[in-house]
Amino acid sequence: MSAVLDLFTLIAVTAGVFFFLAGTVGLLRFPDTLTRLHAITKADNLGLGLVVLGLVPQVDGVVTGLKLVVIWLLLMLSAGSVSQLIARLARDSDLRQ
Repeated sequence: MSAVLDLFTLIAVTAGVFFFLAGTVGLLRFPDTLTRLHAITKADNLGLGLVVLGLVPQVDGVVTGLKLVVIWLLLMLSAGSVSQLIARLARDSDLRQ
C-alpha cells in the first residue's frame, strides 16, 4: 500500500510542478498585465492544489493534513483578492503593458 501512495504522491506533485511551470511561462510570455495575471493565478492555484493533494497521504496525522488543506484554502482566497486588486490598479492607471 505504501508503494501505491508513493506513486500517487509522485504523480500529483509532478503534475503540480508542471502547472507551476506553465503559469511561469504564461507570466513571462503573455503580452499584457491582465493576461499574465490570469495565467499565473489559475495555474498556481491548481498547481498548489495538486501538490497539497499529493502530500496529504504522506503526513503523519489528520491534523497535519488539515493544516496543509487550510494553507491551500487561505492561499486561494488571498490570491483571488490580490489579483482583483492588481487588475483594478492596472485598469485604473492604464498599466496594461
